[in-house]
Amino acid sequence: MASSILISSKFSPFHFPSPKSSLFLPSPTSLHFLSSNPPCFPSFPSKSLPKAKSLLISSSLAPTPPTPLRRPLYIPNHIPDPNYVRIFDTTLRDGEQSPGATLTSKEKLDIARQLAKLGVDIIEAGFPAASKDDFEAVTAIAKEVGNAEDENGYVPVICGLSRCNENDIKAAWEAVKYAKRPRIHTFIATSGIHLEYKLRKSKEEVLDIARSMVRFARSLGCNDVEFSPEDAGRSDREFLYEILGEVIKAGATTLNIPDTVGITMPSEFGQLIADIKANTPGIENVIISTHCQNDLGLSTANTLAGAFAGARQVEVTINGIGERAGNASLEEVVMAIKCRGEHVLGGLYTGINTQHIVMSSKMVEDYTGLHIQPHKAIVGANAFAHESGIHQDGMLKHKGTYEIISPEDIGLERSNEAGIVLGKLSGRHALKDRLKELGYELDDEQLGNIFWRFKAVAEQKKRVTDADLIALVSDEVFQPEVVWKLHDLQVTCGTLGLSTATVKLIGADGEEHVACSVGTGPVDSAYKAIDLITKEPVTLLEYSMNAVTEGIDAIATTRVLIRAEKSRISTNILTGEIVQRTFSGTGAGMDIVVSSVKAYIGALNKMLGLKEQYQTKASIERTPVSA
Repeated sequence: MASSILISSKFSPFHFPSPKSSLFLPSPTSLHFLSSNPPCFPSFPSKSLPKAKSLLISSSLAPTPPTPLRRPLYIPNHIPDPNYVRIFDTTLRDGEQSPGATLTSKEKLDIARQLAKLGVDIIEAGFPAASKDDFEAVTAIAKEVGNAEDENGYVPVICGLSRCNENDIKAAWEAVKYAKRPRIHTFIATSGIHLEYKLRKSKEEVLDIARSMVRFARSLGCNDVEFSPEDAGRSDREFLYEILGEVIKAGATTLNIPDTVGITMPSEFGQLIADIKANTPGIENVIISTHCQNDLGLSTANTLAGAFAGARQVEVTINGIGERAGNASLEEVVMAIKCRGEHVLGGLYTGINTQHIVMSSKMVEDYTGLHIQPHKAIVGANAFAHESGIHQDGMLKHKGTYEIISPEDIGLERSNEAGIVLGKLSGRHALKDRLKELGYELDDEQLGNIFWRFKAVAEQKKRVTDADLIALVSDEVFQPEVVWKLHDLQVTCGTLGLSTATVKLIGADGEEHVACSVGTGPVDSAYKAIDLITKEPVTLLEYSMNAVTEGIDAIATTRVLIRAEKSRISTNILTGEIVQRTFSGTGAGMDIVVSSVKAYIGALNKMLGLKEQYQTKASIERTPVSA
């Protein structure tokens, strides 16, 4: 095994291989200082600090971003610029494995479009062999997003996941082959515990399967094949080097190294990447990738350690969603590289348009129903909030005292700096400009719907805040296809009698349906009335409500999670677990009962939309075809 050295100064906590492995090690004295963002200066040992006169520090309040570097030409197994890091987004695949994060085909396509705006290099659109719905969603994304080339020649790679078997790989290829840049991502476990208890196969058998299945993927006509040794973090090193070397010979172009159970420390994971780089035959002919789970809260740190050690693709998800504790968060990894890549990470950079981070985060949050914790880095509600008097004093004097990232860099503009206060006299143009500043680019129909909702709120509130606007956008834009739509709602409640609700819904055919019911409260009675109309008995699993701003006139946002009483029972194709599909819905309004009803109808629409897809497919399959 190659020898290794330990960088133990303040410059880096990571282990790296010896220079003979050709890994670039940036030295503090050779680093180029970017003077645009003083808070992002590297922490060097005192003896190696550059002289003060050599630093050019901008005195402007807002950091001036460096000139963006051009995205290198895409070659599956090679990156012309060794400092470029490819961003592989797996929100639509691993992210959707989060409990309750069911996405419809329309929602997946919407998110894929947004990921393309964000500028991710690879979109893992799903697991085509898992279900017909997943197959069709991946196919739709490949056909549309996978061919939407911009003026600079950028078009995302569309990737489909598969196990190491011919049926999975064929399904993945049939779904992604319509993209301009298709990729098959195939995997098999390599750790001792997985070989013994899950696969019940020997190392030799697994080696032969991996080699033959990568070769099979290439034989289909796919020239971009990614291979993952599942649970690499706990795999025997020598076996890992051997299997990776064999799949390289078979035609793999990217080797993804997953910390599947999130057990490694940053120094361990960095050393793992460095050792693979130093000891795997043919490694110079492929791209090394990372995939880090967050079970110990170290996914972002491990991902950055892997990139610093030589990985040039990182697998991430929006908001860090995913199986169990989630994955490395795209926004955290990207902004860490943007802020510290030049100073600490040897000049690493990405092709991400960070101005679209907030919009992407909000879309994923609303479509999946997975709320972001307020103190979440980069995109949390408190990420740029300052309450301490000492912090506020520093911020008033110079924002760099307590902020290392400008909120404008991620597509978020502070409401008290916009210069325009929106109220009931504001027009469509002012609303459109403010939404654009917040990162929302809406078409005319969407803007029209938002405008009238905005006017209704402005009539009741003196000032409409950014939080109000974001809630309205979520309620209008990030909703499933309409099966049922709320038309009218009337409730009676209190201490004098039973709570009653009368609900009028409009169906997809335009017909009006009215029902009345009693319940333990206004929300319960309204939900029961809706059930009488839709005739779809469901179980309410979760119900939560939040006020988006302070004050008695705040807009309320509601989230519900439901499961059909006669729900489909399926098996998670990756874990083997028996699961029942759940559906989330969100709603917003100044009336908390209306907000609650909208959320419930949203969840029902998502469930019924998926049910209609299954019924349509079944009908097509039963239809005889004449020769």
